[in-house]
Amino acid sequence: MNTTLKSALVSVFYKDGLEPLIQALHKNGVTLYSTGGTRKFIEDLGIPCVAVEDVTGYPSILGGRVKTLHPKVFGGILARRENAQDLAELAQYEIPLYDLVIVDLYPFAETVAAGGTEQDIIEKIDIGGVSLIRAAAKNFAHTCIVANKSDYSYFLEQYQTGNGQISAAVRRNLAARAFATTGEYDRQIADWFNGVKSYPLRYGENPHQKAEFRGNLEAVFTKLQGKELSYNNLLDVDSSLCLLRDFNPENGATFVIVKHNNACGVATRPTVLQAWTDALACDPVSAFGGILATNHSVDLETARKIDDLFFEVLLAPGYSPEALELLEAKKNRIILQTHNAPFRQTLTRSVLNGELVQDRDSALEQSADMNPVTTTLPTAGQLSDLEFALKLVKHTKSNTIVLAKNNQLLASGTGQTSRVDALNQAIEKANRFGFDLEGAVMASDAFFPFPDCVEIADKAGIRAVVQPGGSIKDQASIDYCNENGLAMVMTGIRHFKH
Repeated sequence: MNTTLKSALVSVFYKDGLEPLIQALHKNGVTLYSTGGTRKFIEDLGIPCVAVEDVTGYPSILGGRVKTLHPKVFGGILARRENAQDLAELAQYEIPLYDLVIVDLYPFAETVAAGGTEQDIIEKIDIGGVSLIRAAAKNFAHTCIVANKSDYSYFLEQYQTGNGQISAAVRRNLAARAFATTGEYDRQIADWFNGVKSYPLRYGENPHQKAEFRGNLEAVFTKLQGKELSYNNLLDVDSSLCLLRDFNPENGATFVIVKHNNACGVATRPTVLQAWTDALACDPVSAFGGILATNHSVDLETARKIDDLFFEVLLAPGYSPEALELLEAKKNRIILQTHNAPFRQTLTRSVLNGELVQDRDSALEQSADMNPVTTTLPTAGQLSDLEFALKLVKHTKSNTIVLAKNNQLLASGTGQTSRVDALNQAIEKANRFGFDLEGAVMASDAFFPFPDCVEIADKAGIRAVVQPGGSIKDQASIDYCNENGLAMVMTGIRHFKH
């Protein structure tokens, strides 16, 4: 049903873009109601405007905090035109109907971004405007809402096309936009109270894409020096820290080197220097320009070794003064000191015209969770390596195979469409960097339905395998392991990463 607009309540902070709407409404004989600066703006155009104070009988009070919060305003917005009782009450209390509500909210986010004081920011939390929007949007069957100046042109086009009427479909569309506006506004306020900020980034994944980060980076790390973090830097920092948090620093120092969200070097050792040396040995080529992260403080001796490599970002829970002085000599290096801040446990990803939402993969298998399925059992050292390899599988793009020995990544096959290709990639890479695969272990992100992968692994010298399983489909791989003396264990958890 089309609605002919006879009255409009206008309450906006910014007046730019408003004049064409006011002129069009006035031309069609619409009665305008407003307060304060908006009423003055309308009257300065030479257009009559009814003061809301004259309707309510109350002036604007509390320094402008209360202007429109009154039954004689909200009653006229929320009244159901087909409801006789509603109309009778409007007549009884002399409440005018409002067919259109135009609101532009206080600039809360802009005040935060401009570095406003806490009092300035609080005063820019709009109360009446949000209430007007929600009321009009709720009653979209009868009341039209324009809740954002970005909707002015759309409304005006529809209003002029409809010869002074607004269709039900347009009112519903504007109501949906209105609730999106208030939802985003409330999110900005909640973010501010929770310490969440918006960080403009130089660009997105590519230079032609705009980007920002919404969160609280200061809770995760302190930036000691370096250029601004990029979108891709933050993705790699996230990958590094998520992987690193699966390693307990009480069990030794772990060093992680990440490139394009995948680990290209990982080692756990008694000292941070040993961990760095062995992590770098995994793939010194890919480490160039990578993200480096450790769960132990960096000393001068380790810093001297790290200083030989070009890298984008270094993360550590601490640095000795001498190490920091050395590392900061190259000013573009981003040096971050990490804190143990909790990460979000709900992950979202934009897909099609919506979002996928899931819990974070926080599962972490121990040797006790590994079920032996072969006559040959893994040794204690192999179980330790299998635990190590599973942590890497969890944080590596599928399809993936991880090869490890002595708590060191030897190589991984990442992001392959075939698990056989992933294994061959890993073996080739390990051989290229001079690793001896004899006695190494292999971890997979999914089960082996055919024995081809274990056959290839066996010929390369791998002696123990872990895979998610429990299905009869794995039997051919199990049979091969039994016939050739390989140890295989299974877990009940699968770790896909897309």
